[in-house]
Amino acid sequence: MLDADVHVWRQFLGNSTSEGTGSKNTRSRAPAPQTPAPHPKRTPAAPTSHPHPLMDEPHHSPTSWPDARAIAARAAVKEAAHAAPVMRPLSEALGQVLAAPLAALTDLPPFDTSAMDGWALAGPGPWRLPTDEKDQVHGILAGHGEAAALPDGHAVRIATGARVPPGATAVLRSEYGTAAGDGWLHASAAHPVVLGQDIRTRGQECRSGDQLLPAGTLVTPAVLGLAAAAGYDELPTVRRPRVEVLVLGDELLTEGLPHDGRIRDALGPMVGPWLRALGAEVTGTRRLADEADAVCAAVAESSADVVVTTGGTAAGPVDHVHPTLRRLGAELLVDGVAVRPGHPMLLARLAPENRESRENPEKSETPGPQTRPARHLVGLPGNPLAAVSGLLTLAEPLLRTLTGRPAPAPGPAPLAEAVQGHPRDTRLVPVTFRQDAAVPLRFNGPAMLRGIAVADGLAVIPPGGAKRGTEVEVLDLPWSAITTEQLSYADQTRRADQAHRTPQAGHRTPQAGHRTPQASHHTDRAAGHGDGEDISPEEGPA
Repeated sequence: MLDADVHVWRQFLGNSTSEGTGSKNTRSRAPAPQTPAPHPKRTPAAPTSHPHPLMDEPHHSPTSWPDARAIAARAAVKEAAHAAPVMRPLSEALGQVLAAPLAALTDLPPFDTSAMDGWALAGPGPWRLPTDEKDQVHGILAGHGEAAALPDGHAVRIATGARVPPGATAVLRSEYGTAAGDGWLHASAAHPVVLGQDIRTRGQECRSGDQLLPAGTLVTPAVLGLAAAAGYDELPTVRRPRVEVLVLGDELLTEGLPHDGRIRDALGPMVGPWLRALGAEVTGTRRLADEADAVCAAVAESSADVVVTTGGTAAGPVDHVHPTLRRLGAELLVDGVAVRPGHPMLLARLAPENRESRENPEKSETPGPQTRPARHLVGLPGNPLAAVSGLLTLAEPLLRTLTGRPAPAPGPAPLAEAVQGHPRDTRLVPVTFRQDAAVPLRFNGPAMLRGIAVADGLAVIPPGGAKRGTEVEVLDLPWSAITTEQLSYADQTRRADQAHRTPQAGHRTPQAGHRTPQASHHTDRAAGHGDGEDISPEEGPA
């Protein structure tokens, strides 16, 4: 079934014919996305007598880290495939993702144009110049209609971007020609005229109907320029998934210094912006007390496509996420991951809900066209770095599918130092890039954010650890590309010099699929061991 869903999603990406791919100013016949009807307040459902079988298992093995990411990437394939594209004007499309291939609506250029200021020529020279004073001074300018045909042996002034007149065979640049005042134009002997020179022929860049960009392309400023040149006023984009964040915990403060056993909430300010960087539309962040009914009601009433909770995913007396999922008849897709930090993370599919039957209980329970699509819940651990691990392990692949973004290319990098591993689980360790190597950062405990705050990514350390020089996968942070663009000129120059040197032993030449190291601006001291983190089999719930 999953393979079939993947096929549906690929077909959606490859064959979508929403508006913007036909003639200019033609709107799509695809229905505009409807705003979900608000969900009325309701009493949380009583505990279900027949919870999903996965929820009944008292003992289970955690999912391996690679499998957990694969499951998360597949979880919303069906929902993504059936989501209608959103048409956005070019002024609002920056940062969105194309929901359909971008096909040219016109030839580029749409007619033969001059690539230079100079003279349009017809045939071999010398060439007779116009006798009309206006034609002598201005000639043919950009933005004007088609000029009169140019007779053989004649020349006329022409501006860059102007439409080449019928009969013209080449354009002579201003600096290569001489008009002696006798009514004749002569070409420099050092620059003989070649047929077709400095003429941009019609369709040189593309022909109408050519595919310019595939579905799933991120809309950048350059993409906006290309779309405008190709005739678009608006673009079909993937609808951003709506995500609500629920921060759980009686001990959390929203302001001031920690006191009386209470601590500042670090996840509320962090998780929402992180999800936005992953392409989500965050509808809000709510803070909830550790009360079972409050947690259950918040999840049940949320209208978001994805609910992200922080804390409460373990099995303690005030950990209410698992009981909530049982009460709501959810399907657990991932219940614990063999990764440190963050192994109590989870991913669940919330049961579809029939709005009509909820609002009119006397009506049939059979799902009809008003059935609400399945939603998902990502449960993050409460420790800050453990929550980051959950974001990159489960939320990123899930949102990548829902936003139509392609999977990132693997980015291996050699470790600058040996990293101790967990006996059985994968480790995610904050690293920075220096001299083309990943340097493990010192502050990498599950409750620490000091390391990830200055990191370029998270190195994936296999069970048992990795020696110095071992190439490991590094997960980029959502803003890594921004950091790269902000490199100083000195950094760019240094790296350009390094790229032309002969690679030394133990170093790799940048290739496709390999990363360019980030700026070495961090002050966090590196160490191969987890300062303050217990990575023994008895490690705590984070």
